[in-house]
Amino acid sequence: MTLEVTSPSESFVTAVMPGVDVVHNLARRLTRRRADTEDLLQETLERAWTAWQRGVRPESLNAWLSTICLNLARDRARQKGRRPEVSWPEDLDPAGAVEVEDLAIRRVQLGMIERAMWTLPEEQRVAITLMDICGLTAEETAQTTSSPRGTVLARVHRGRKALARAVNDLGAHPGPRHPERSDLPEGGEH
Repeated sequence: MTLEVTSPSESFVTAVMPGVDVVHNLARRLTRRRADTEDLLQETLERAWTAWQRGVRPESLNAWLSTICLNLARDRARQKGRRPEVSWPEDLDPAGAVEVEDLAIRRVQLGMIERAMWTLPEEQRVAITLMDICGLTAEETAQTTSSPRGTVLARVHRGRKALARAVNDLGAHPGPRHPERSDLPEGGEH
């Protein structure tokens, strides 16, 4: 039996829920602390709800929510006088049993990737985050960042190449973490 959606709030929840994880992943990479991530996610959903009540029904919900989230993060950064921060994912819960040695190696690798991400220009970090971590298409990323699709693809391509070089350099010459992320423990957790 299928439930019929009758109220605007029910239709909003039904439409938005699949995109909440995408926005949460983006918010985690645009903020430094967990509380800021939660605040950004909440404010994104509040803005989306306000627009929904005005009759806004976007074709691509994930791109719409990501655009709201990215714009809010940029607004907050301007208010604080600094750029938004994009971090690499925290250590993922591996499926099944994992050897301690394998887990330690993975944490070191993720830490190197996170430090390498901070060597990239913001535009490349955001494009890589939206496409590779949040799973948006190039077109959705272009809409989200207000950039042409070709520019997004170039940023991702150049960013991936630079990221690979930076990870390689960090592996050969491990050094201190990125100064802007000195609040994170080794391994890139937050």
